Amino acid sequence: MLEQYPNDVKLVFKNFPLTRIHKFAMDAAVASMAANQQGKFWEFHDELFKNYNNLNAEKFDELAQAVGLDMEQFNQDRQNPALAAMVQRDLKDGVEAGVRGTPSIFVNGRLLQQRSLPGFKQIIDEELAKKK
Repeated sequence: MLEQYPNDVKLVFKNFPLTRIHKFAMDAAVASMAANQQGKFWEFHDELFKNYNNLNAEKFDELAQAVGLDMEQFNQDRQNPALAAMVQRDLKDGVEAGVRGTPSIFVNGRLLQQRSLPGFKQIIDEELAKKK
């Protein structure tokens, strides 16, 4: 969608760690924000999802090394309370927006009910038409 609407669509990622389901969800979200500090959010994110059944502190280090993070900086950033607060704000925003699970996609505040490319395109086109 970003390629199809390069000047009209902006992707914003918000964390919504499912802590009741995944023991390390909050730690994973903070670790991904630490990876973001080094410009490697998506690479780290993708590795987290490939390994979601095996997450623990050691695995975070392994994945960080695999994507080429500066480990000293990564571990320092993981302890940064500002990153944990950012994840908490994202979680609070999600609850207030009615998020019940992941992934949840919003377009201009509208929850995408039909998670298909045609459904995504339709809601984007509707929102763009409102701007004209």
